[in-house]
Amino acid sequence: MPATPLGVLDLVPIASGSTAAEALHRSVDLAQQAERFGYARYWFAEHHLNPGVAGTSPAVVLALTASATRTIRIGSGAVQLGHRTALSTVEEFGLIDALHPGRLDLGLGRSGGRPPASTAPVSTTTPVVDGRTPGGLRIPPRFSFEHLLGSPRVALQRALLQQPNAESQDYAEQIDDILALLAGTYRSADGIAARAVPGEGADLQLWILGSSGGQSAEVAGRNGLRFAANYHVSPGTVLEAAEGYRAAFQPSDVLDKPYVTVSADVVVAEDDATARELAAGYDLWVRSIRTAEGAIPYPTPEEAAAHVWTDEDRELVRDRVETRFVGTAERVADELERLREATGADELLITTITHDHAARVRSYELLAKEWSHR
Repeated sequence: MPATPLGVLDLVPIASGSTAAEALHRSVDLAQQAERFGYARYWFAEHHLNPGVAGTSPAVVLALTASATRTIRIGSGAVQLGHRTALSTVEEFGLIDALHPGRLDLGLGRSGGRPPASTAPVSTTTPVVDGRTPGGLRIPPRFSFEHLLGSPRVALQRALLQQPNAESQDYAEQIDDILALLAGTYRSADGIAARAVPGEGADLQLWILGSSGGQSAEVAGRNGLRFAANYHVSPGTVLEAAEGYRAAFQPSDVLDKPYVTVSADVVVAEDDATARELAAGYDLWVRSIRTAEGAIPYPTPEEAAAHVWTDEDRELVRDRVETRFVGTAERVADELERLREATGADELLITTITHDHAARVRSYELLAKEWSHR
């Protein structure tokens, strides 16, 4: 692979007319193929109460995938700490590391049934003129998640993910506890030691995932950890996320300088027309997420074409649709280079969803071949 490695982010999508079991088998197969294609790492996301997404527990899927692969790094993108404890997270990943040492990435996120925080825009050093960086990367207006704050489904998800009357620990404190448990230095307020076995001393690579220049970027920088910025989730704030992390970065035992991966939604095919057809279900799928109904099973191109769109719905998905890279491997690789240049990414994290599994595998294969020549 070239100097900028590519990784895979997998939500374990369920195709329309398929089942969760089939989706899981396909994800394990894709991980095996990604290893063969030369991808650097393979991450599983965590989502709940989505009819079209089977990735509810990264640790469980990782344990299964670890046994089916040999060399590719595998990890979470990301564990949602909003409804977990530091100890349960360290123990789960410690168990996997005990059997598959040195291959595991522990990606940590704040979400736990909450929409991303809506914060004021943060100025960046990269100029954006008419929605483009100097290199041509599309940076749309930041998307507001305010309409999701009162969603009954979001409230239900929070209620089901947490114990009654439980409150999430402060994110920064939780990261500190995870680091202490891994290092074997954890002490309670009363000075009592806690030993996570397995977990303590596990050879995990820690990452913080974030969509803005807020707390996640600050926590990653302050602790000298690796950071993943989400262009595919929140393209309007990717620059502030990367720059906020670098501004907060302090050298650590892990890193002496900032290290960033940036995610992108991608579909590659032998020609542009085929790629556009394969990507046709994406708009409708994103709409289901942003209306809070939960990700639907990924539509066929025909199902997507049958949907009657309103102007309001089009606006709801516009930023995601116009920042997805779709086309031939050469065209998509050019877009990824723009993303790398604008964000200064050390790695890129590719997420590809198509209704047809073979087309999805082929997309990753074509991109890997093109990228290796760059």
